[in-house]
Amino acid sequence: MTMNRRHACSALVSLLPLGAAAQQGDFPTKPITVLAPFAAGGTVDIVARLLGQRLGPLLKQPMLVENRGGAGGTIATGMLTRAAPDGYTLMLHHIGLAFNASLYDKLPFDTARDIVPLAYVGATPNVLVVPASLPMQTVADFLAYAKANPDAINYGSGGKGSAGHLPMEVLQSMTGVRLTHVPYKGSGPAITDLMSGQIQAMLLTIPAVLPHVQSGRLRAIATSGLKRTPALPNVPTLDEGGVKGFDYAPWYGYFAPRGTPAAVLDKLHATINKGLQDPDIVSKLGVQGLEIEAMPRQQFADIVVRDTAAWGKTIRALGLKGG
Repeated sequence: MTMNRRHACSALVSLLPLGAAAQQGDFPTKPITVLAPFAAGGTVDIVARLLGQRLGPLLKQPMLVENRGGAGGTIATGMLTRAAPDGYTLMLHHIGLAFNASLYDKLPFDTARDIVPLAYVGATPNVLVVPASLPMQTVADFLAYAKANPDAINYGSGGKGSAGHLPMEVLQSMTGVRLTHVPYKGSGPAITDLMSGQIQAMLLTIPAVLPHVQSGRLRAIATSGLKRTPALPNVPTLDEGGVKGFDYAPWYGYFAPRGTPAAVLDKLHATINKGLQDPDIVSKLGVQGLEIEAMPRQQFADIVVRDTAAWGKTIRALGLKGG
């Protein structure tokens, strides 16, 4: 190699980091769309909008939430996989993403291959709620009625295979009760019917139902984690109520299309983690039961892989299929 060629190669190599830095520095130059895989009013929608209000100013571009519900979140996930991998289309999803790989026999995408875990947001236990008009006060009341009246309790969820459906199937498996599942296109419409008494129960994330519990329209019977949540400190866990070992606290996080430049992923990840440390965000999400946590991208990716495998075993054992 001649001296000139060595100099040219050295110059080219030295420019590569600068190019990546420039790309990261320029991004974003237009609004970012955040796909929410469920209807407005659910926890994913609430979290996406609250965080978007903080992340928009940090990125100096609006973060526009687009609700694309249906098929347990697979419609929005499919849209994400077809989006340009440039950082301008993201998705905020929850643990339901880990369910879908086993719930659906044929998906138009490969979750492990086609999307990238971008940033973990946090986790929240679910809460078992009933209309305030019903006399049930405790887990024992709920289970006693369900055992005495098989299939009489209609419980709602955001759809077959959703994060509000699978834990109720596990609850039935652990207690021997029989409930009737009523799937909706998102948890928002289900909550409306729950408050009116058209359905009798839901096991739903705290942010989605807390205002209705506080207003007295819904009664919180138990939460689904192993420890009580500060958002509902006087509400016992299902484990405390007699369903020993029941533990369910779904996580939430951002995802991007596979192929998104590393510099863009790094900037988005750093910005989201910065937003999660904002005291106002910590307060607004914390009082609703969401325990937020900033973590490395690889750690979040490992969680997704772990839960996809673990829930796959549960789904196959229960013989469940998405609809």
